[in-house]
Amino acid sequence: MAQQIAEPFFIMTITIFGANSLVGKDLIKLALARDYTVKAFDRDVEDMIDADLRNNKFEAIKGYIFDKDEIYNSLKNSDCVVSCIGGTYNSTDRSRSLGMKNIISQMQKLEIKRIVALSGIGILNYSDDKLAMDFEEFPEEEKEVSFEHLAAYQHLKTSDLDWTLVCPSAIINNECSGKISIKENYLPTQNMSIACSSDVASFILSALEKNEYINAKVSIASE
Repeated sequence: MAQQIAEPFFIMTITIFGANSLVGKDLIKLALARDYTVKAFDRDVEDMIDADLRNNKFEAIKGYIFDKDEIYNSLKNSDCVVSCIGGTYNSTDRSRSLGMKNIISQMQKLEIKRIVALSGIGILNYSDDKLAMDFEEFPEEEKEVSFEHLAAYQHLKTSDLDWTLVCPSAIINNECSGKISIKENYLPTQNMSIACSSDVASFILSALEKNEYINAKVSIASE
C-alpha cells in the first residue's frame, strides 16, 4: 500500500526529463504559471530556446539520457524530478530503463528524493498476483515496451527514492474537461482508454505539490 504523506512538498525547481514530449510541454506551462523554476532536459530543445530567453525561470538543457554527467549537472539545485522519457516500441530501445537507472543514481548523489515518472498501463495490476502485461488479451504490440516500463519500475522500487509512477491510457493532445479517473496500482475503470496530456501534466504537478501517491503506481484516464 502506498504511503500517503499529508505534508505538502516545498517546490522551487523542477527538472523535467523528456521535456519536449506532449506531457512535458504541458507540464512546463503549468509549472511556470505557478512560478516554479523549470529545467527542461531533452535531446531536442531547439523549439524551446525562445521560451528560455523570455523567462528567467526556464532553462532548456540539451542532453542525452545515457550521459550521467549531463544528468547530474541538470539536477543540481533541483527539488524534485519528473521523467517523461519516451522512445520507440522496439525492445532494442532501452531509453526508459537505462535512462531511469541513470536518473536515480544521480539523484542519489545529490540527495534529491522526489520523482514522478510516466510509465505504461502494462505494469499496472490486473489482479493481486498478475500484471496487465501478463494478461492473455494484452495487446501484443504493447508487450515489448511494457518490459521496458517494468525494468524502469524495478529500478525505482529498489531505490530509496520517494517515487510515483503515472500510468496513463493512450495519451492525446486535445481539449479536456479536467475530470480524471484515478486508481492506485490497478488498471483504470473499464472503457476509460484515453488520457489528455494536459490532464496527465496537471496530475503530475498535483502529486508533487501534495506529496501524494508515494511508492505507488497510478492509473489515470480522462473522463
